[in-house]
Amino acid sequence: MPFYSKDWRSPGEAWVKLEDGNWEKLKVLECVKRKRCLSDSECSSSTSSAQNENENWTNQQTDVPSTSCPASPSMPPHCHITIKCTREIAGFNGLGEAVRRLDFRSSVRDRRRFHYICALLRLIVSGKGIAQLPGGAQRLLLQMLEEVATHVSENQQNINVLRGLVAQLRALMNQENQKCWGKPLGSQSLWDEHVQTIERIQEIASQIKIKAPDPNIRPKLHDLPEECIREIILRISDHKDLEASAAAWSMMAALISEQRVWRELVHFHYTQPQIDTIIDKMNLQDTKDRHRNWQAIYHNLRKKYGVREDLQYAEILALCRLCRCLFWPSQGHPCIADQCPDFRQRLDEAGSREETQPVPPAQFLKYFSL
Repeated sequence: MPFYSKDWRSPGEAWVKLEDGNWEKLKVLECVKRKRCLSDSECSSSTSSAQNENENWTNQQTDVPSTSCPASPSMPPHCHITIKCTREIAGFNGLGEAVRRLDFRSSVRDRRRFHYICALLRLIVSGKGIAQLPGGAQRLLLQMLEEVATHVSENQQNINVLRGLVAQLRALMNQENQKCWGKPLGSQSLWDEHVQTIERIQEIASQIKIKAPDPNIRPKLHDLPEECIREIILRISDHKDLEASAAAWSMMAALISEQRVWRELVHFHYTQPQIDTIIDKMNLQDTKDRHRNWQAIYHNLRKKYGVREDLQYAEILALCRLCRCLFWPSQGHPCIADQCPDFRQRLDEAGSREETQPVPPAQFLKYFSL
């Protein structure tokens, strides 16, 4: 039950309606900073009188400065999360709020983050389904899917990724476990809006036509020498892409059959002790390196240890161990160690350690009650 008195455990919260129709929870420590940002950008005149009363009440309740302001354009996208609930720290993480604060919808058009966000969307759609999420999170995720479809249609890249997402959405529409007494769970009007969004996504995907390149542009892939094609293949980190490339062109099939390609892939994903374990298991100790079947070694390693997810994406979300904050490494975040010199000095005296850790899509979803 919430506390209505002046209590440090639950000082109260305000809600602000965004332009897209969603409501965002405005935390107490952010109200002072948000009001300052709105007044600097001359946006305070557009706020309602109810929001002003909430901000004035919050200013009277606390004088603690804020470390984050979601409305400030200079503040990098980041999101504080609760790792473990205790008596002193109680709460839960909202998926919709995290998606907004990390700016996932705009990050779709960033080539470094595109595959990470698509992998996250695949896990959500193929898991319990969008119908198990709150209404605001459902709307946000479908907007992200529509943004993915629009982006793929414009640049004509990663079409197979979009087709996979569309196939999952089509299967989601036909699942009976998403319904109760013949109707979808939740608001019927909200689900009708989702159906219209899914139909738009399917229409965008069906209208994509791959345009042939200009015949006057040189050089083309077939005109490149064998050494250049080999260098391209050596930079592929997924065995599925290698197999698809081998099926597309006989020259690539001949190069992919080389043991060097699979040897580089093995050393890219796995450590030397892991490789030695599989080699000993396959009884290849006395076989020279150039005669080993590195493709078979790779698949045995993949079955035993899996594939490192943090190496599959150009940029992956990171978790700061110090301030429990999710952020994009290329943009950084306001960390407590950077704002407090004494804290940084104590960390240096205690010894250097790993302050951030990568957060794969599956690990990201574990922070939320899905």
